[in-house]
Amino acid sequence: MNELPIQRVLPELLDKLRTGTSAVLVAEPGAGKTTQVPLAFLNEPWLSGRKIIMLEPRRLAARSAAEYMSRILGESIGGTVGYRVRMDSRISQHTKIEVVTEGILTRMLQSDPELEEVGMIIFDEFHERNLQGDLGLALALESKSVLREDLRILVMSATLEAEPVADLLGDAPVVVCPGRQFPVETFYRPQPAGMKLEQQMAAVIIEAAAAHPGDVLAFLPGAGEIRRLQAQLERGGIQADGVIRPLYGQLPQLEQDAAVRPDPGNRRKIILATSIAETSLTIDGVRIVVDSGLMRTQLFSARTGMPYLATDRVSRASADQRRGRAGRTAPGAAYRLWGAEVQDHLRPRNQPEILATDLAPLALELAAWGVRNPRELQFLDPPPDAAFERGREVLRRLGAVDQDGMITTRGKQMAELGMHPRLAAMMLQAKEMGQGGLGAAIAALLQERDIMRGNALERDADIRTRIEAIFLWEQQSTAAEHTDAAALKRIVQESRHIRKQLGIPAGEKPDMGKIGLLLSFAYPDRIGQSRGDGKFLLASGRGVELPRAQLLSRSSFLTAAEVDDQKGAEGKIWLAAPLSIQDLLQYHANEIEEDLIVEWDSSLAGVKARNQVNLGAITLRVSPAANPDPERIASALLAGIRAEGIEMLPWSKPSRQLRQRLQLMHLADPTWPDMTEQALLESLEQWLLPYLHGMKSRADLQKLQLASVLDQMLGWDRRSRLDREIPTHITVPSGSRIAIDYSDPLQPVLAVKLQEMFGLHETPRIGHGKIPLTLHLLSPAQRPVQITSDLANFWQSGYFEVKKELKGRYPKHYWPDDPLEAIPTRRTRPQ
Repeated sequence: MNELPIQRVLPELLDKLRTGTSAVLVAEPGAGKTTQVPLAFLNEPWLSGRKIIMLEPRRLAARSAAEYMSRILGESIGGTVGYRVRMDSRISQHTKIEVVTEGILTRMLQSDPELEEVGMIIFDEFHERNLQGDLGLALALESKSVLREDLRILVMSATLEAEPVADLLGDAPVVVCPGRQFPVETFYRPQPAGMKLEQQMAAVIIEAAAAHPGDVLAFLPGAGEIRRLQAQLERGGIQADGVIRPLYGQLPQLEQDAAVRPDPGNRRKIILATSIAETSLTIDGVRIVVDSGLMRTQLFSARTGMPYLATDRVSRASADQRRGRAGRTAPGAAYRLWGAEVQDHLRPRNQPEILATDLAPLALELAAWGVRNPRELQFLDPPPDAAFERGREVLRRLGAVDQDGMITTRGKQMAELGMHPRLAAMMLQAKEMGQGGLGAAIAALLQERDIMRGNALERDADIRTRIEAIFLWEQQSTAAEHTDAAALKRIVQESRHIRKQLGIPAGEKPDMGKIGLLLSFAYPDRIGQSRGDGKFLLASGRGVELPRAQLLSRSSFLTAAEVDDQKGAEGKIWLAAPLSIQDLLQYHANEIEEDLIVEWDSSLAGVKARNQVNLGAITLRVSPAANPDPERIASALLAGIRAEGIEMLPWSKPSRQLRQRLQLMHLADPTWPDMTEQALLESLEQWLLPYLHGMKSRADLQKLQLASVLDQMLGWDRRSRLDREIPTHITVPSGSRIAIDYSDPLQPVLAVKLQEMFGLHETPRIGHGKIPLTLHLLSPAQRPVQITSDLANFWQSGYFEVKKELKGRYPKHYWPDDPLEAIPTRRTRPQ
């Protein structure tokens, strides 16, 4: 075997960790870092008989790396080198290098923060930036800082920006190693519009296999796409010497090994893989990569508080990693299902999981560690404050932390289980109820993709049919109709692992009627109340619906375990179980609140008071309230006035005129009360509330004397000033006392018969003579014949034209030639 590139930098790396305790290794794909670096440190004096722990983001990579290192040493796995992943461990008392997945390290640190038996932790493929990887490094740095100054930490990656990590490690040295990369020719094959992904992938795979030697590694976003592409290739015909090998995380280990190892019959492999094959693995024989350019990631919706799976474009770094798979052992070719112009617009690297996922698991781990504020630890990217607080709120609802964020006894028990806090809470409650076996089956199912085959929109959403299929497989190794046997096998294995972990006896009799209740312990925010036609309102306030009519549609209450919330106004329920009202009231009593609701009801035109029993946004029971607090009634009445508008109050002619006069004073002097609708509505508590005692309806409000209410806003001085400056009436030359119209505060109007104004030379004014009245001069029939605010000018020019018209129409009336010398009259002629 030729020397691997990593061999050339190992002396430098060894030296850095003899003189220091931290380092960063950037080694390109094909350098050999994963399998050579741990072995190089085995005999270092500072290790002092302690272990090396190496983290791998994926189980397959962890097993593969451990097996490869064991072969180098000429040993069986579990000797000097072993691995630990969930439900699978190959270690012994002689093991010095343990390859583990990231959650395993978290459990090790939580149980033994000092890591007495560990001399070095290696974080491999750190560029993937998984949540558990970031957490593991933060906890390890805390342990190193407080308890273990001699603990070595090495961060390794192929595409990492080294400087931020080096700074995080305390200005650690950076060692760079070029990879052993053979040339890879790149071809772009954009997907034609209207063509399905599996059709395009199949066509490109056939094209590439005909043009180049070697095995094919095709990258797809998920298991569903892999299955469809496999069917497409089998229908389209592959070469007689070819064999299709799927590769994704949920596959049984034997099938994963078959994809990675050389084919026993020397057939040409077409490996259909997810991102699981993107890093850490060298699959001998691969010379061709066909990349869909897509990846599946779990994101978290801040809007709904629900996680969801999204299919997205890969980053430029991921695309280059995938391309590099073709050049690990020989020259190769990479086919990309996008155009060359798209390549330059890909985001540089994947978003760190800590910035986009559900942070309830992180919040629980930090609470178990004794940290309430994540900024007390060293994270490469600190978790967003809002997302972290949402995660902690989930923990509060589950009883894992108290109101101050301190972990409870139950929270400690949940953290020890090493599963999502929701499922951990459910398992503890299920065990207490004697339904631990049923809970374990549910927990295992929810960590696996759906076992039911077929279109998601056509599948039954009832989780009970799936639990029955799990028990059937466990008891008889028989797969129910339309179920995935491989998935059932994995679920049963996981279920047994959970039962063993919690010490749950095998003979428990499952009560299938309690499935919805058990789910409610994990998802109290997803307890749903029927709104009819298969639609439900969740306790969180979110509206959801079943994708089609089914038995669950008739349920009064259910618990939704899986909801797709990305399309449409209503989230789609994929998995749920019915929940009885009796179980709801018994087991969620501490979450149920009884509220007195006092609010304005526009349909009743009054205040409605009722006692309401709620579980979050769900209303369980409503009854009339007797003798509600008068202050709350008055507040609700004010809310009704604001909703309906100020005109719902009984504005009589005097009260309306007073409001208008006050508004004119406000315009002249802003220290006077503002009488606009907006201002009155905003200040209802100040001017109206004291007069509402005993009132609760629109009809009651009609008893108000608004003129007196407004008058009370003024003191004696202001009331006198208002009457002087902005009078209600004015006496005209005829002796009549005419009301002033203040409808437009900027232009007060005096409507008066023209004949009553004879002899008056100038326009009447108010406001200390500053505001001229707008005169509406009326005919004997009370119709305006002239509108003016300049009476003197009217007498000089306009009067004579008006006189001609009025004299012809009203010949018996008095129309003098000189109006300024004439006698004013309210009659036909002056007396």
